Amino acid sequence: MMPKHCFLGFLISFFLTGVAGTQPAHESLKPQRVQFQSRNFHNILQWQPGRALTGNSSVYFVQYKIMFLCNMKSSHQKPSGCWQHTSCNFPGCRTWAKYGQRQWKNKEDCWGTQELFCDLTSETSDIQEPYYGRVRAASAGSYSDWSMTPRFTPWWETKIDPPVMNITQVNGSLLVILHAPNLPQRYQKEKNISIEDYYELVYRVFIINNSLEKEQKVYEGAHRVVEIEALPPHSSYCVVAEIYQPMLDRRSQRSEERCVEMP
Repeated sequence: MMPKHCFLGFLISFFLTGVAGTQPAHESLKPQRVQFQSRNFHNILQWQPGRALTGNSSVYFVQYKIMFLCNMKSSHQKPSGCWQHTSCNFPGCRTWAKYGQRQWKNKEDCWGTQELFCDLTSETSDIQEPYYGRVRAASAGSYSDWSMTPRFTPWWETKIDPPVMNITQVNGSLLVILHAPNLPQRYQKEKNISIEDYYELVYRVFIINNSLEKEQKVYEGAHRVVEIEALPPHSSYCVVAEIYQPMLDRRSQRSEERCVEMP
């Protein structure tokens, strides 16, 4: 006799794979606003319940897929089964895309989840490749259609955190040491790989004179060690920093203020 939990798993797989063609798909159950949220290459798939769903009465099933690019630098000849795609960003390049080369894969940790998010960081770790995710809902024996994300390419779309900042007083000056965010541990083939290994980063450092309530940018550049010199004694200062990505024309949020009293 088949154990109950095995039989239940069989039924779920039976319906989700479309073998049972008589089960209707309910539009009102379909997950809404399915999209990737990415920070420092932590790539999280998020969604909202369908219109008919409230509380924890539903479960969700997550799949992901990579879009295969046939030939990134093929300038004229189209590979078999491919068509031109618009992901090139340099002169003379034509990218030929071929969808459906990779099958949808189940995310086992999010197969039958009651959460409204799923961590796909490991599954989307090739940061320059485009991915898709999709979600399906089930409630009271009814199943929705799949809701799919827009195309997601981590390198283009991840948002980076502000730099981590350490400040030391040295002979009337402030020595500011900046650290770019690290990647998720699962990305790392060796320790302490940072965002700097994937982007050109420009650091911006600002100092605020608390007595004058005046802010001044004191540094902009690629160095991570910045000395702020000739500060008047017996004054209070706060320092903040941000990261700018020239290629994407994007900046991080500012770091938390670090404040010091000059002796």
